[in-house]
Amino acid sequence: MKKSLIALSSLLMLGGTAHAQKVAFEEYDLPNGLHVILHNDPSAPVVITSVMYHVGSKDENPERTGFAHFFEHLLFEGTENIKRGEWFKIVTSNGGTNNANTSEDRTYYFEVFPSNNTELGLWMESERLMHPVINQIGVDTQNEVVKEEKRLRVDNQPYGQLIAEVKKNMFKVHPYRWAPIGSMAHLDAATLEEFQAFNKKFYTPNNAVLVVAGQIDIAQTKVWIEKYFGPIPRGVEIKKETFVEAPITETIKARYEDPNIQKEMVVASYRTPSMKTRDARVLDMISTYLSNGKSSKLYKKIVDDKKMALQVGAFNYSQEDYGQYILYGMPQGENTSADLIREIDEEIVKLQTELITEKDYQKLQNIYESNYVDNNASVEGVAENLATYYLLYGDVNLINTEIEMYRTITREEIRDAAKKYLNPNQRLILDYVPAKDKAQN
Repeated sequence: MKKSLIALSSLLMLGGTAHAQKVAFEEYDLPNGLHVILHNDPSAPVVITSVMYHVGSKDENPERTGFAHFFEHLLFEGTENIKRGEWFKIVTSNGGTNNANTSEDRTYYFEVFPSNNTELGLWMESERLMHPVINQIGVDTQNEVVKEEKRLRVDNQPYGQLIAEVKKNMFKVHPYRWAPIGSMAHLDAATLEEFQAFNKKFYTPNNAVLVVAGQIDIAQTKVWIEKYFGPIPRGVEIKKETFVEAPITETIKARYEDPNIQKEMVVASYRTPSMKTRDARVLDMISTYLSNGKSSKLYKKIVDDKKMALQVGAFNYSQEDYGQYILYGMPQGENTSADLIREIDEEIVKLQTELITEKDYQKLQNIYESNYVDNNASVEGVAENLATYYLLYGDVNLINTEIEMYRTITREEIRDAAKKYLNPNQRLILDYVPAKDKAQN
């Protein structure tokens, strides 16, 4: 989801400055299957050591959802050589920070250190991979952490169930039908042996990519990588199952009552192709055209001019196998959700039948040029992009060439993608409303 909000005044200044220097990198494989990507950036004395694993919520047993996200937490518990509770102390005492995140498709861990601690970062990530300690005390501890996170970020968060409800209704067979946070009942029911088996299957060198980016000595870094990651044994090859969803041919209607909200929201969601496709990039541009900033078509018309909604927006929720194109709005005053959908549909029909103006097209190009610069503006961003383009797209050099795809998308392609994917019979309409007892208060 490339959703940076850019001030128009900045966009108009991009002409000759938006062509960022290409990201130089080197990549190779260790005999155990670990893919390695190195990027030297001498501009600041920092280094990012990161590992992305090709495991996300879509790789879970439907009766054990939440495992991938759970491991995002569990693998900070400690290793054979890093005592329980010591991970964060080691990082902070050496001037570093660290974090991790999980999606439907992958899990990503990283440390940011002063560059003189490159070896430390590599050792720590190799420890996570080679010597994790997965025991009952760690499982029990992180179970409570994850439950609290779910309460805070999902259960008690206004509109916190929105994406989960969209997913549940959009997918019938694909594991995208549940959210990465998963089910707490499933985690409670899981045995220690199940957690250990999940680790053994997915957290292997041949299911991962290691990225080292920043102020590094390439030759020395290779020596350390061989020292710490070379001895890790290759894992069993993982066969990814393919799930094919039947096309949506008539509108799906659903309703969800959220006790944490006072204002209803309506969502229209369309199933779209893989993030790897050209059409996914075209849909990115459509969402930017419709709702990126206060001058965008939906915001200007529905919020500013007609004052029918408190908020309206669109975004392309890109994933490895399928995406979801999501439009949403919060009706205001006497206006209903149906009124908002009607107004949104009018703009989509315009996209399907008319070419956007040259002025709007150039504005889109400026935005994506700016996004390209922003996405590679920090060494942290570069590291994650390198890992993502390798693991999920199969082409590391997209970090340099993807912008060319956006530059060559035509107004005709924008019209045709809207025709192909954004039709009323191909979507979910979700009425996301206050719980009845809450609405009466």
